[in-house]
Amino acid sequence: MRKIRNMEEFAEVSGISRPTVSKYFHDPDSVRDSTRKRIEAALAKYDYRPNMFAVNQNRKLTKNVGIVVPYLADPYFAEIARNIEERCIEAGFHPSLFSAHGKPELENAILDNLRALKPAGVLFAPLGRRNSDKKVIEDFCRDVPTILFDSNIEGVGAAFIGSDNASFVNQTVDYLHRSGDIPCFFEMRYPANPNAIRRRDAYIAAMDRLGMEPHVVAVEGTGWAFEEIGRQGALKLLESDALPTRTVLCSNDRLAIGFLSACYDRGIVVGFGPDCDLRVASMDDHPYSRFTCPPLTTAAHDYDAVARLTVETLLKLIESDGTLGERYERLISTRLILRASA
Repeated sequence: MRKIRNMEEFAEVSGISRPTVSKYFHDPDSVRDSTRKRIEAALAKYDYRPNMFAVNQNRKLTKNVGIVVPYLADPYFAEIARNIEERCIEAGFHPSLFSAHGKPELENAILDNLRALKPAGVLFAPLGRRNSDKKVIEDFCRDVPTILFDSNIEGVGAAFIGSDNASFVNQTVDYLHRSGDIPCFFEMRYPANPNAIRRRDAYIAAMDRLGMEPHVVAVEGTGWAFEEIGRQGALKLLESDALPTRTVLCSNDRLAIGFLSACYDRGIVVGFGPDCDLRVASMDDHPYSRFTCPPLTTAAHDYDAVARLTVETLLKLIESDGTLGERYERLISTRLILRASA
């Protein structure tokens, strides 16, 4: 049985004009009884469920766009949200920004509130498949044109746009290996953001590719206070001299900032040179990484490209009655930025 993806295809297979089908979905009593029966028979035959949000929006398209991030106090999410907001405004839309504060129940409540606001579309960075309620998100994305960014949940939303986590890791590991000791990987044992798991897996794969033994150093801590978690974990490692190598690749910049703070407290010199004790590198290039002491070597998101493509994809989704055809994913490559820490 052919799968019907949108109202145009449904009109074609049912043999009823697109305007008449649209009229029925707006008000079933507005068409003749015989026409209504034909449409309802075709709905049952093809198991087609129209996107009623898109149907209603076509009558009077709002200019409101929702932007949902997991934790707005995180400088990365603040920066990417700023870029997305600016592009929405340039396109003539009115963005509203929401933060789930790392809480699944608040993420669900935000989606419920957004559905009531009837936005033209939503740009959504979920907490991730381990923390988000997938059923709630699936139902929301079926009703509201939605593009996922940053954190992917397979099969959910019309598309996913994000940074390539393997690109972060491969560039940093290759550089650190070429220029000195192989890096160990410094992470939280129970990371709040699912991208951390993808980065750990990419680190292990990169070390295997180089024929080197991977060293994953996981510190305790939960939640989004990454700097303090990194600092406390690093202090324990440095006090016990438990680091397996003298080069440390942190899972993200915020953990790295905590690691650098611990090094300062212990009088350990971080940098690249004969007088330095450790090298420290990381991933994200959040807005403060260039101002750490020493400035942090990191692999950078292409904030502009991710924001541009995310908004462009949502605009296409809105203009096409809430469907882009087959769901697709697009990963944006990152770039290595060398600074004094490594």
